[in-house]
Amino acid sequence: MMTFSGSGQNWIVNPVNNFLTICVMLLVTFGPHAWCQNGGDNFPPPEKPPVVTATRTQGTIRIDGKLDERDWKTISPLADFFRMEPRQGGRYHYETRVKLLFDEKNLYIGAFCKDSLGKKGIRVQDLRRDFRWGENDIFMVQLDPQNLKQYCVSFQTTPYGNQRDLQNFNDENTDNDWNALWSVRTHQTDSGYFAEFGIPFKSIRYERSDHGDPVTWGITFSRLARRDYEQTVFPAIPQSFSPYRMTYAASLQGLEVPEPSANIRVEPYFLYQYDDKTEGGINSTDGDLKVGGDIKWAINPRSVMDLTFNTDFAQADVDRAVNNLERFNVFFPERRQFFLENSGIWAGAGNRSVVPFFSRRIGLEGSFDARPARIDAGVRYTMRNKDRAVAGMYIHQAGTDNSPAASFGVMRYLQNYGRENNVGFMITHRLDESSGELGVSQSNNTTITVDGLVRPKDELTISYMLSGSRDNSSDTLGVAGRFFAGYSANNLYLGWLTNFVSEEYSPDMGFVFQKNVIWHNPGGYFIWRPKNIPWIRRFDPGAFVNYYHDASHPGNFQQANLYIFPVYLIFTNGSFLQYAIYPTWQNINFSFAPLGISIPMDDYYYTRQQINFNTDRSAKLSGSGSINWGNFYNGKRMTVEAGLRYAPVPHAALTLDYEYNDLDELGEALEALETHLTTVGARLALNPRVQLSAFYQYNTFDKQGRWNIRGSWEYQPLSFLYLVFNDTRIDGLENPFEEQQFIGKVTFLKQF
Repeated sequence: MMTFSGSGQNWIVNPVNNFLTICVMLLVTFGPHAWCQNGGDNFPPPEKPPVVTATRTQGTIRIDGKLDERDWKTISPLADFFRMEPRQGGRYHYETRVKLLFDEKNLYIGAFCKDSLGKKGIRVQDLRRDFRWGENDIFMVQLDPQNLKQYCVSFQTTPYGNQRDLQNFNDENTDNDWNALWSVRTHQTDSGYFAEFGIPFKSIRYERSDHGDPVTWGITFSRLARRDYEQTVFPAIPQSFSPYRMTYAASLQGLEVPEPSANIRVEPYFLYQYDDKTEGGINSTDGDLKVGGDIKWAINPRSVMDLTFNTDFAQADVDRAVNNLERFNVFFPERRQFFLENSGIWAGAGNRSVVPFFSRRIGLEGSFDARPARIDAGVRYTMRNKDRAVAGMYIHQAGTDNSPAASFGVMRYLQNYGRENNVGFMITHRLDESSGELGVSQSNNTTITVDGLVRPKDELTISYMLSGSRDNSSDTLGVAGRFFAGYSANNLYLGWLTNFVSEEYSPDMGFVFQKNVIWHNPGGYFIWRPKNIPWIRRFDPGAFVNYYHDASHPGNFQQANLYIFPVYLIFTNGSFLQYAIYPTWQNINFSFAPLGISIPMDDYYYTRQQINFNTDRSAKLSGSGSINWGNFYNGKRMTVEAGLRYAPVPHAALTLDYEYNDLDELGEALEALETHLTTVGARLALNPRVQLSAFYQYNTFDKQGRWNIRGSWEYQPLSFLYLVFNDTRIDGLENPFEEQQFIGKVTFLKQF
């Protein structure tokens, strides 16, 4: 029995019994509907997929977005699309016609996306590469060149011709930072827009018949007409899934692909960086000229080798400041291109709680917030076919004045079985070398992970992971893992997630949200699409439970909350409104000081409320906001977040984001604290290939201000000139810190 007290209230509860009671209530509420609604109008993949035929060109195709060559005019278009959103099935308003051609080098895809308003109806927010889904008019094609049914590559564009390419695994994990060498041009008219893709066969991994017979690929198409948020797809796919669900793919036939070549891609870079730093009143300057690069070798259609040397990430996005008021570690995503590509193949990809291999541990002196360390060289190997995937990576990190040199290795094996099932194995090993200057001896850390995915039916996905670690410095063994089961239908979602991390689990190449914890997270929500209220696309009321207890002593309660959202409205124009309440129980039996305010060790109960909203993000002027208020431990807290974006044309956008925290009568000293975190940003684009972005952020908590200005010119496909300026000033430290960086970098890509 535990007693929870706080805010003048006393609650005597048994947390385990209450947790089980809530779970049973959720299953009683949601469960019968989940299994009795026949998948909520879901339908299975066709036994015989529809056929799409590609035609060999007779002349030369010029990628200009006009589709005016004779070859385009002599073939019939594909136009039998299926509506996914805002309502499944039925008549759609935006017609799309698609044609396919090929020659000895490229696959060509031509599309006409009809719109009665023509240019006036276009919704595009910006011209950057890898634009955001859901904010723009989009046409996209997905290819499964090896007929794996569990993997695809996607090529996407807007009416302005900016590019987005990605890899998707099992319609679950998406690698948005995969970049291929391809081209697209668009042409806007008074009745819609044309899109013309040229995808080199060199950029696609495919199998070729031993006898030179035509090959068969899986293919899907999709279009988002953002003004009315109408998404159509070919062939038909239920709206509870995405166009990446390749078990529903059509059969692309008629292709006569060339014999795979050596397919070597070389990308050297040249960089000059100037640093001006002042720390503790001491000023230092440094100029550095660097040369390095990457080499990608497609050994065969299934296997790719990547090499990197003197690796540099000067052009990568910088992390934004975060004021963490919770008891869990903050996850900062990877932003460096070499590590992002093919990252979905590693165990734990897409998870932000237990990640046995987290590449952000590479290239740092130690902890996540440490200074960068130079990466000397690295190699990555990836092999994938319909039966299995094999991957490995080795990176050597140079020593610094504060850390020894280190070697990082990871090896992965994944076996596919059945239609959409797999089981995998992964091992990581980190070796920190000895250093007499630093007075440290050699140490190493190893993790071994087993994981898998099972999809017994289209609506049900089950995934699992079990990982163990061993650290030789302390000779300790630890375990961690994850179990997830999710049922996704057109009218309901029901899920269960459990993460656990032992006190001894120590992945020196990984990330965990907390040690010595087991976290259960069951819940679900209904999906109601009102037929007679056209301005509401979805109404998704529901609830989730978050329950945490010790891993070493499961009876020791840590924290629990209910996330109840009776209002969760997604409007047809893409705007959103949510109201949620969070009854919360806390057991603080450790030293805990969010933002430096020491919380007394005690049991607490309090309830918080939250309102979230955003307006139509495809409009020229859009806004978002959140207000979170209520009691907080032994005090009170109010958090307000607000965002504003003005994009009068796709070539320019201005953003303003603000976060305010007001803490009152909190902690042992009943302290009051206010923090203000302000971010101002701008993005300017001459066209999709010449862009300038900038942001300034100031945090009153630590008096830190940061500038980041980046200019880029893609002077030929995937070859860039970058100019970067960074300025960081921290006045909240005992010794104020100030640093300016000026970086010029040129990359050149050549594909053989």
